[in-house]
Amino acid sequence: MALPSRPLVYARFSPLSNSYPSFSLFPPPSPLGRTCRTQDIAFGFGRHRKSNLRLLAGSRSCRSPCLTVLRSFAGHEAERGSCSVNDEGDEEEIEEDVDHEKQVEDEESVTSVAAERWDVLGLGQAMVDFSGMVHDEFLERLGLEKGTRKVVNHEERGRVLRAMDGCSYKAAAGGSLSNTLVALARLGSRFVSGPNLNVALAGSVGSDPLGGFYRAKLRRANVNFLSKPVKDGTTGTVIVLTTPDAQRTMLAYQGTSSTIDYDQYLAGIVSKTNILVIEGYLFELPHTIKTIAKACEEARKNGALVAVTASDVSCIERCYDDFWEIIGNYTDIVFANSNEARAFCDFSSRDSPMSAARYLSHFVPLVSVTDGPRGSFIGVKGEAIYIPPSPCIPVDTCGAGDAYASGILYGILRGTSDLKGMGMLASCVAAVVVGQQGTRLRVQDACRLAESFTFHLESSNALSDVSSDHISSL
Repeated sequence: MALPSRPLVYARFSPLSNSYPSFSLFPPPSPLGRTCRTQDIAFGFGRHRKSNLRLLAGSRSCRSPCLTVLRSFAGHEAERGSCSVNDEGDEEEIEEDVDHEKQVEDEESVTSVAAERWDVLGLGQAMVDFSGMVHDEFLERLGLEKGTRKVVNHEERGRVLRAMDGCSYKAAAGGSLSNTLVALARLGSRFVSGPNLNVALAGSVGSDPLGGFYRAKLRRANVNFLSKPVKDGTTGTVIVLTTPDAQRTMLAYQGTSSTIDYDQYLAGIVSKTNILVIEGYLFELPHTIKTIAKACEEARKNGALVAVTASDVSCIERCYDDFWEIIGNYTDIVFANSNEARAFCDFSSRDSPMSAARYLSHFVPLVSVTDGPRGSFIGVKGEAIYIPPSPCIPVDTCGAGDAYASGILYGILRGTSDLKGMGMLASCVAAVVVGQQGTRLRVQDACRLAESFTFHLESSNALSDVSSDHISSL
């Protein structure tokens, strides 16, 4: 894989920062302009091996350093739902199957929001989650290995669902990326200071009732599902079986979700986004790497940033070269947990997550590495900032990393230059989700967190203004 001919993104460090660098990300100008000042650091992207590392510090800078593509654009606001507890509606308990008639009615009653530009567009797997509590004997009877994730066919899915007949379980518009986008949309609601965030997801669902259920559920959470349903297609599902010891066994039926074609419609959506987020699970799908590459090219061409979620260690190991093809050429932000970060770096379990964050940040301008109850790290320019964990009583750790990513994206979109503050917000969002049952950030919690972050941001800006005035007077 050839190195890119010019840096894709700049990280800019402020001389006013004492403990932590302030930063902003900029789209690369064309052509590149003047020689950079000492506080402007330009990053080149290369292969993942150290021998091919190419740091372009001190070489060039952007012609317009005030341009920040990560700020949400005022004037591109869409209608949003009410900030109330009654708006949750993320999961529905069902006895036997989803109520088909209600799903169709929901889909017809929900209209898509046409935004001029999307603050964040996710490209990921659109799958309906069926989750329920089972005993170990249930798994043994079906020959399932506890704690694993397995891809199943239509017949196997039917066999498991029939075995669950009579059990109480829930259906939800699932997926790691959808968790992140829902949390982000709720953090960016119009009930908090700042412009409303336009958040969307593109993927593949069938024209079946489950596809309608998925689209309606996301729309109620203020995330617009932009892809058209595939005619006669079957929407993918994930059966999540949780045993009393909190271990999850997942059975994924991909259905239509296994195919995402890059067409003119998807290209048009990608061209109108500020941040494109690629879900790591897509790398496992046949021929999808071509769609990912084309989407990233279109995003970069139109000044957007590209983020990649790691998703799963086994996924990284199976698709290692494909991951690095995208990370090396297009990616500006990487989200990973400690094990996934080590897998990206080809590190052993003895290597610390801080080392992995530092190493990855030589190739990606911003790296987010979570380490469970031990905290997290934000890697920039070969350094890693430690973010302590927010206190909470753990109830359900599923979805913690998804929630953390939403906090990072929200901080970037709100234009913060305080990496430590942005990491603390992400840690707080994750702690709230860990302290509840379910993977989705609740509306009232999102409002409270966003208000707290807005206060922090305004206080930081005021302090920065005072510092600037003091320096100017010297």
